[in-house]
Amino acid sequence: MAIENLNQFLEHYFTAHDCSLIQNEDGILTVQLTEEMDRALMNRPFYWHYIKKMGNKGDPMQLTLITNPDKQEEKGEWIHFGSPRLHQIFSHLTNNEKYTKLFQQLDTTVKTALYPWLVVNMKISYIGKQKKDEIISIGLQLVNGMMKFAMMDQLKEIPLQLAAADYCFTISPLIKVKSGFLRIESVIDQHVAKQANDWAEESIKTLQEESNMLKAFYNDRTDDEELVKQMEKELQEIKNRYQPTISYKVINGGIFYLVDGTIK
Repeated sequence: MAIENLNQFLEHYFTAHDCSLIQNEDGILTVQLTEEMDRALMNRPFYWHYIKKMGNKGDPMQLTLITNPDKQEEKGEWIHFGSPRLHQIFSHLTNNEKYTKLFQQLDTTVKTALYPWLVVNMKISYIGKQKKDEIISIGLQLVNGMMKFAMMDQLKEIPLQLAAADYCFTISPLIKVKSGFLRIESVIDQHVAKQANDWAEESIKTLQEESNMLKAFYNDRTDDEELVKQMEKELQEIKNRYQPTISYKVINGGIFYLVDGTIK
């Protein structure tokens, strides 16, 4: 999801990791870190090593982040898109928080059902003479089986929060997450099968040409066992370089609870 409100993003990030918000006003956010988050963000490995060696509990730091450009001179750390601190937070999320659970943000006074969507963001890599990556975002409604491509484009227009709003309740999924993921994977297989394969044909052609040239080079020296081994090694290297392959990698995903009809 695109981050439109950096302060709100940081607020959600720290509260999701059990950090207390000491101040959150006018673009100045002060948080009391937990030990886990102090270790992740504050670069104090020797402190924690010493504390644990001494058998003490330790004292996690407070962190003040400023997102309001007019408050840059205040006591704290100016954070913005491109700043090292924000890159550190993104890296922490990428490495540790690939999966999430979020709820549609609502202001209602009547009982409202929220339906579970399994959302998977997948990178498809077409690897051959050249490499091309494709990012696919698919959502599967775990009650009725409805499936949507470009799911993240729709989710970025929907306000989300970490807990269900008042008067909202969740509907139990009829499709298990593992089964849902297999459905999504099957749809991605079908998508890949429909793509043009000229990139693979070009890779195979280059593979054959390079292999034939190498064999011709060694043609008169195949009675030398060491040279044969060298040729086989180089043939394998050519195959590794040009053999067309397709790989999938899950970037991130999660369960999103949404009002019925929110996703069209």
